[in-house]
Amino acid sequence: MIQIKILKEQNLKGYTILETFPGIGLVGPMAGSYMIEKLGMEYIGHMESDQFPPIATIHHSIPMFPARLYKSDKMKLLLFMSEFTISPLLVNQLANEVLAFARKYGADKLVSVGGMPSQKPTDTIYIASSNGAVLKKAQKMGIKTIEEGVVSGVSAALLINAAEFKIPAFDILVEVNPSITDPKYAEIAIEGLNKVLGIDIDLSELDKEAKIVEAKIREMLSKVKNTHEQYASSSESTGPSMYA
Repeated sequence: MIQIKILKEQNLKGYTILETFPGIGLVGPMAGSYMIEKLGMEYIGHMESDQFPPIATIHHSIPMFPARLYKSDKMKLLLFMSEFTISPLLVNQLANEVLAFARKYGADKLVSVGGMPSQKPTDTIYIASSNGAVLKKAQKMGIKTIEEGVVSGVSAALLINAAEFKIPAFDILVEVNPSITDPKYAEIAIEGLNKVLGIDIDLSELDKEAKIVEAKIREMLSKVKNTHEQYASSSESTGPSMYA
């Protein structure tokens, strides 16, 4: 079972929840990590599960859970981030926990940030949502709606199930070359967030910082993959493993 635990009770009514889990092009993690640093977002809690990989990440000499929550009171943002790829077996459960959390704390909307594959990426910002008002507002700002396509992972589960929880939800997507990780992808995504959410996140230092973040994320994902393999190998004698 996945649990979302916060350090102390929070007033998050009217906040926008941002989901920035790893996906194609690492757009979400690059954008999310940059926002955490740039906005000085406060660490308020974490997600845990006995089915998450058995790792702890070290930041500034402090051990931390690899899946965490940060908030910005100034921007009224709550950000969910993870330093490991969410297993397909956990996608629906995690999405339901995030939605239940959003409803419990009175979140205003739920936004996922990610990439979609393209051999010749452009600077176009795309949006996917079942909420007509959200789409209309985005179109007025020059953001293109997706007429045909596929969204996957946690963002897809959130998009599909948010209506049941009566929470407006949408995905901000940018075109990415699957074989290249470019900080520009994160910059385009945050430009989309600035427009749709009416916020103003300074992008002047993103290129420099995102390259550092990208290197750290790739190193972490590599370490998590190795940990999965070692964990699966050591568990073979006791039964099947979700990491196999």
